[in-house]
Amino acid sequence: MLSRALVLKVAEWPAFKNWIKHSRMTRGLVERFIAGEDLETAIRVTQNLNQQGFAVALDYLGEDTTRPEDAENAARQYILLLEKIAETGVNACISIKLTQLGLDLGYDLCKANLECVLKTARDLGNFVWIDMESSKHTDGILSLFCEMFPRYPNTGTVLQTYLYRTPRDMERLLELGARIRLVKGAYAEPLSVAYRSKREVDRQFWILMEELLRRGKEPAIATHDRRLIRHAKEYAQQIGLAKNQFEFQLLYGISRDLQKQLVAEGYRTLIYVPYGEQWYPYFSRRLAERPANLYFVLKSLFRG
Repeated sequence: MLSRALVLKVAEWPAFKNWIKHSRMTRGLVERFIAGEDLETAIRVTQNLNQQGFAVALDYLGEDTTRPEDAENAARQYILLLEKIAETGVNACISIKLTQLGLDLGYDLCKANLECVLKTARDLGNFVWIDMESSKHTDGILSLFCEMFPRYPNTGTVLQTYLYRTPRDMERLLELGARIRLVKGAYAEPLSVAYRSKREVDRQFWILMEELLRRGKEPAIATHDRRLIRHAKEYAQQIGLAKNQFEFQLLYGISRDLQKQLVAEGYRTLIYVPYGEQWYPYFSRRLAERPANLYFVLKSLFRG
């Protein structure tokens, strides 16, 4: 089995990246995970998902911005997205990355861009998820989130269970009263900061999921692991948590049968829907989570 780190390394080969982006053979795989490159296509996908009973979190893809003007443009794109959601009436919130809004360029620059987005969301009655990124950004993301939350409680953020530090971070956010999305984590992290084995990551997810369901505000359980989802259902029932008091969150294009099953059973279910021209980093992480997809791509590459 290929490791996450190896898959991510292969995904950064220039020739491989160029082929993925431009080959007709891989278009279907890309479209499975990415809801198009433009806003209109993303809204159509959202409308279709709403009709099936799903809520949606829309993510205008982009990260690691290196120019202030690009960070400001990303903020404008999210404001346009929020306005489009209000105009069309779709059941959708947004999910953003702070490095896209300029976190690496400076705390104050990112804060100014983020505040423009949060204010628009608040004025339009919408909600913003602030995504977690690689561990080198965790402190900055949590610091900015905790600073902004008292003025903009229409926000939530994400915790990754493969990081050793996450139990402390969860306690901090629970005391703040913020919504939390719990995930396993999708970045290649060093052993010094993160668990490597699936068993260890799952064990921490299990423990923190129970804590979040017990104490959290509208907890969001974001996993495709059927064993963990089954336990979440059982534990929620055990502590008297109704199906509409917490939420399962799943990725667009993955485990579609599971997604439909959760809705049919009456659980709040949100689909994370990414779109935009800067889709490749997100796509490469999906390959790393499902090595079978990389085998398919490499087989097609060497065959063609």
